[in-house]
Amino acid sequence: VRPLQWVVMLYNNEVVPGSILNISTGNTTRGHRFHSQALIEISDANDYENSLLEQGKVIADYEQRKAKIRAGVEDAAKQHKGIAVIDEDLLDEVASLNEWPVPLVGQFDQRFLEVPTEALISSMKEHQKYFHMLDENGAMMPNFITLANIESKDPKQVIEGNERVIRPRLSDAAFFFETDKKTKLEDRREQLKKIVFQSKLGTVYDKTERVSKLAAKISAAIGGKPEDAERAGRLAKSDLVTEMVLEFTDLQGIMGYHYALNDGENKEVALALTEQYQPKFAGDDLPTTLSGCALSLAEKLDSLVGLFGINQPPTGTKDPFALRRAALGVLRILVEKQLALDLTDLISWALESYQLAGQTAKLDNANLEQQLISYLLDRFRARYEDEGVSVDVFLAVSARRPTQALDFDKRVKAVDAFAKRPEAAALASANKRVSNILAKQDADLSAVSLDSALLTEKAEQTLAKQIESLSAQVLPLFDQGDYSAALTLLAGLQASVDNFFEDVMVMADDPAVKQNRLLLLKQLSDLFLRVADISLLSK
Repeated sequence: VRPLQWVVMLYNNEVVPGSILNISTGNTTRGHRFHSQALIEISDANDYENSLLEQGKVIADYEQRKAKIRAGVEDAAKQHKGIAVIDEDLLDEVASLNEWPVPLVGQFDQRFLEVPTEALISSMKEHQKYFHMLDENGAMMPNFITLANIESKDPKQVIEGNERVIRPRLSDAAFFFETDKKTKLEDRREQLKKIVFQSKLGTVYDKTERVSKLAAKISAAIGGKPEDAERAGRLAKSDLVTEMVLEFTDLQGIMGYHYALNDGENKEVALALTEQYQPKFAGDDLPTTLSGCALSLAEKLDSLVGLFGINQPPTGTKDPFALRRAALGVLRILVEKQLALDLTDLISWALESYQLAGQTAKLDNANLEQQLISYLLDRFRARYEDEGVSVDVFLAVSARRPTQALDFDKRVKAVDAFAKRPEAAALASANKRVSNILAKQDADLSAVSLDSALLTEKAEQTLAKQIESLSAQVLPLFDQGDYSAALTLLAGLQASVDNFFEDVMVMADDPAVKQNRLLLLKQLSDLFLRVADISLLSK
């Protein structure tokens, strides 16, 4: 926070009288503290930006500063035969720190490139706000780009000053890396017993014990190597107690990967250690390996089951364990990696890992499974809204409560496509009417069969034949999860359904005829309910 020195408040060309923090308003401002010494008079509010730029060497517009920095950094890298890597968060930050940004390229000792690239980048970015450069092969160059807030008469001196500052930072990173490599990840596990994950759920060590077992089970279910997933689970948190991660917390998992390779672990195990945290945010990359998928799912499910189990789900204002992000991560992995795993099974397996660890008694939430499944499925809603899917479509599928995330997604996409068809509105309305009719009946229709001899009206005969014919075609499609093809076929029922309700009296005086017609409507409804409750699409 900087002290307030002056206030400019103008309406067109007139000063608006007043004071802020005992500073009277006026029409004079100041420019860059080195490039501009005199007061700058703003004659009109519309001249503010130009006056500061021309007289004060200040780019007042934030977006213009960002654009100038981006272009300047990219150009500076090209001049040194490199490619600038522009981190958007860092760009935002340096744009807020500079009024007259001037990019300068410095260099550091080649030997530091032996340190993992991520550690060098983190050191330069976090401490010094530097951008890094890559060569044409994508390898990191021993250079950095800094933004000076001044056009120096001796830029070489400014560069050398920055080089002197970054050298000890990189030396620290190199020291941490060399020191950490002397102790294997496996040997660090004992230290995890001193770190509490959650008071009722034990230590981070306890979590790795549970997660390793769960990851192995998930890996087996998705065709991976359970032994690799279990090994990765055991080592998953060991890098938390390394010097490098203690200094740069954003490197957790990443350093685990490097140290695992140094320890002689296989590549899949090493990759899983960094992939366990993916996705970290919306749109982030997903794990690339089966062991990584298994470990990421296990890590997130362990937290979800544990926290829901002790009745500590996230609230509207508090989510200290980032369970919302974990839930979305679980769904993304299952859907986008095409993993046909059921949430009920996953939760059950997670509970088993707590049982094997002797911690099940602490999970005293009697409604854990149902509550957590509902929470997970509800995370889908925001995802589909972002994709432009109607809430009605989500609710229609959610009403059937499919607990396999991949299957849920297939249904939503199929119903979304169906809802755009010209037949959809009429069929949704008809299904709503059928639902209302059947809801008022006490008779159990599940034990009776349709009697074709009682179908006396042409409209009901036509509908019955079409339902019978379509059933033979769509039931295999349902079993295959091809809901789009099934609904496309069922859309052909519209005319027959419309004719049925126009020409046939469902509530006939003859009880047998009435029951037969109700059963026909139930068959119609049941076909659509294999996908979703499309009656909820009716306005």
